[in-house]
Amino acid sequence: MMGHRWSSAGRSLQYGLLLAWIWGGCVMPLSASDSAAKQYHVYIGAYTNKGEKGIALSRFDLSTGKLTPPVVVAETEHPSFLTLSHDHQYLYAVNEVEDPIEGETYSKTGWVQAYRVDPKTGSLTKLNHQPAGGHITCYVTVDSKNRFALVANYSGGSIASLPVNPDGSLGKPVQVIRLGSNDAEHQRSRGHSIVFSPDERFVLVGDAGLDQIFIYEFDHTTGRLTPASTPSVATGPKSAPRHVTFHPNGKWVYNNNEANFKINSFDYDPATGGLTLRQTLTTLPENVPAKGSTAEVLVHPSGKFAYLSNRGPDSIAIYQIDDQGGLTFTGAESTRGKTPRNFRIDPTGQYLIAANQESDNIVVFRIDQKTGALIPTGEEVKFPSPVCIKFVPVK
Repeated sequence: MMGHRWSSAGRSLQYGLLLAWIWGGCVMPLSASDSAAKQYHVYIGAYTNKGEKGIALSRFDLSTGKLTPPVVVAETEHPSFLTLSHDHQYLYAVNEVEDPIEGETYSKTGWVQAYRVDPKTGSLTKLNHQPAGGHITCYVTVDSKNRFALVANYSGGSIASLPVNPDGSLGKPVQVIRLGSNDAEHQRSRGHSIVFSPDERFVLVGDAGLDQIFIYEFDHTTGRLTPASTPSVATGPKSAPRHVTFHPNGKWVYNNNEANFKINSFDYDPATGGLTLRQTLTTLPENVPAKGSTAEVLVHPSGKFAYLSNRGPDSIAIYQIDDQGGLTFTGAESTRGKTPRNFRIDPTGQYLIAANQESDNIVVFRIDQKTGALIPTGEEVKFPSPVCIKFVPVK
């Protein structure tokens, strides 16, 4: 069942030596001014049907906007989404697969991988992996104390909670929740994202099949989820809510609708976890055909701008956020590639890096701090089918 998908721990040492050579004195000597504040490891999740076989690592220099060519640091199949513990010691990756499994209530599963991160080189040492409680696993997140990992399973139509051991490794799921179906509308659940509220009392789940954002209370002791007093909010017919993100102030929530090129803004009630819909806006300029789908939505660290990726039009939609959380669409910038499934804003808010899945390139943009506009820097690197970007400061 496991086959050749996951490399041995010994291979991590080889990758560590390779990275030390690439980023050490032989090729890129680091001066005293290359501090952790200016240098970031960039982890890249990807689909593995085009050559390279796993999670890759690059280094990003904030002072120059340069991104080094990616190097694979962990061989694993279809690691399409990544997350890191809040202390950056551990990285967790999904395997977006549907392997047969016996002895469980579900017949097929994806997987969740756990790795230890080397803070200097960025190399990864595999700790273990566990079944995800459903198949085509597409999202993973961890709580701030690194006690539980939560995952969303697309084709499995489920979410699951896995305990995290003191050494960063994962236990088997303590809970698997089937999100259900809507037989009258011939809809099946498609769990696509799962995120904690800022205080981690609640969890929001984007279900792209049922056109709902589900809301759960989170038990910090057991890791179990129970439906909130308002258990869900509708995002509109045939909308397919994909990803969900909080504003830095915790008062507002935004989600991208995968199917209809719309973004929703909500008021968030921290007492109940409830969402009240305020706005629904387009993600496309006028006269741009709505062919394709949206993928990612993120808020700038300043809280002044929101960004959303359009696959098909191959652009990043840009919004300004007012002091009441309202959105104003200001335009869209080409991602200089095809199918921008994912993008990430660096922690300082100076740059946005877009991963173009079908054109196999990762493109760097500078962010205008006054308008939120994206300015191409001309910097890009190649890597097969990149679909997730994560930053970690170099120590």
